[in-house]
Amino acid sequence: MPKKKAVALLSRLCLENMAKHMQSVWVKDYSENYLDEYQFRYILGPFNDLAGCLVQDLLQLLGESRRLTRAALHLLLVPHLTELSLRSCPGLVSNAIAQLIAVRCQSLSSLDLNGCSRVPTAALVDLLEGLPRLTKLGLAETQANTQVLAAAGSCCKRLRELDISHCQKVAPSSLLHLAYDQSEGTLCCPALQVLLARGIEPKGPTQDFIRALAFVLLALPRLQFLANGCIAEALCLIHTQQFNGTKGMPGFPSLEELARSRQGAHAAGGDSWLTLTLRQVEEVEESFLATLCSVCPAVAEATVSLADGPGTGWGSLAWSRLTQLAVHCTGHQGRALAEMLPVARSRGAQLQSLSLHGFAYDEEFSFCAVLNCCPNLCAFSSHLSTPAGPGRPADAVPNGEPAAELLDWELDLLHHPFPKLRHFSLGLDSSHGLLPSQHAAVLGASLVSLFSRSPGLETVALLAIPFSLDGVFQKALAAPGAALRRLRALSLAESQVSGPTVRWLLAVDNQLSSLNLAGCPAIHRRDYDQLLQTVGQERLELDITWQ
Repeated sequence: MPKKKAVALLSRLCLENMAKHMQSVWVKDYSENYLDEYQFRYILGPFNDLAGCLVQDLLQLLGESRRLTRAALHLLLVPHLTELSLRSCPGLVSNAIAQLIAVRCQSLSSLDLNGCSRVPTAALVDLLEGLPRLTKLGLAETQANTQVLAAAGSCCKRLRELDISHCQKVAPSSLLHLAYDQSEGTLCCPALQVLLARGIEPKGPTQDFIRALAFVLLALPRLQFLANGCIAEALCLIHTQQFNGTKGMPGFPSLEELARSRQGAHAAGGDSWLTLTLRQVEEVEESFLATLCSVCPAVAEATVSLADGPGTGWGSLAWSRLTQLAVHCTGHQGRALAEMLPVARSRGAQLQSLSLHGFAYDEEFSFCAVLNCCPNLCAFSSHLSTPAGPGRPADAVPNGEPAAELLDWELDLLHHPFPKLRHFSLGLDSSHGLLPSQHAAVLGASLVSLFSRSPGLETVALLAIPFSLDGVFQKALAAPGAALRRLRALSLAESQVSGPTVRWLLAVDNQLSSLNLAGCPAIHRRDYDQLLQTVGQERLELDITWQ
């Protein structure tokens, strides 16, 4: 049975009480007497004695509930804050607030100004010049420009994460100023590991922007992740090293000079070997896999896009450290799930996370075959399409027997347990045709085997499954062991499941706190009302969604 409603933590109750009385008690005097006075460095008050992490929690609570005011924000900018996120209240963040942060919060190591577009460029520069301890900085959707990035590069030498996504004033040359200090003639941001730069591409990506990305990749020695839609072109430029004819900007080293410094001793021997330290890549096309594996051999997380047509690049997948893989079919026809088997066989044992979207579930045993190659998964997600063409529907009754009985539920299709699996998601798209009965039976048996062999499952999503899941849950829960005992969230949206099975799930021992039954055709208002009645009578900490 899901957990009983727990008593709220004392710290949470205290924060709720403070938020409730913030305006009438704490803010009133300050608003009437001191709000527009900026000459003082600190404000002595009750929040100076509150731990910095609790001040941040209070800020988030007030912001998310739309109870945060300008006066309250003034009071909560205390000097012992080490982390400050203002993304929940961007409308309150102005030039004056930026000045207060620079004066009062000089111990900040993390600052998130996502969406705070009211802060002018000059104020952002002054702010960054006064916060040398920053290791994480969020400037997405702000007025950040070349001067702001130059200040971040030259002043925030400990910076490890930077988000400049969707900053419309960032030009290709701005990226160069982030990575190189012209006044000192030295490279900047030596500790930067993550640079999020989505949505800053000029209309119609230009060679200047691609060269700027290549400059950043070569100039930042510890960069592990650069998020931008043009990174593939930049990596190709580095791989081919066709730097001849590329014009360097005045005052900056050329790409060829940066490449030579990265090559080090290898360049002296005439070797063209050059690799980068990227550990995460996105939007990789299949034809680019060989190049990427050559330039970035240490990749551990990758998102690959497959177009229509036969696979050509999987044989070059040589990432020995790969632990997280997401593959998306972007073509109209999709690819057969069986095409993932070579990758699963070669890299499956080391994968901790696998996401497969847009594949066609053509061969009935391909799903369990892929899982059999990945015994150490912590998370698995897939959204498959049914085979194209006519087929007997999954709920057909051939020879008077239900489809689920075409294959013995006891058939052990998975050959090993999944002790690390915590998150599992499976969705089926039936727009291409009906799921054949044999596929449904094999898939149902695979789910029974998976649930029975995964004692640590915490979240499960079975979306738009066109055959009855009653037998799946009954067999899995009846099997020896502790199937679904740690389950916290279950989504069965648009799937075939009955009210009695759902009530049984609520009766067995688990940790369920979220249940999504939206669009389930066999769940009616009567079932929903009974479930709510059970939750109320048993005082369960369970949220149920139904439509």
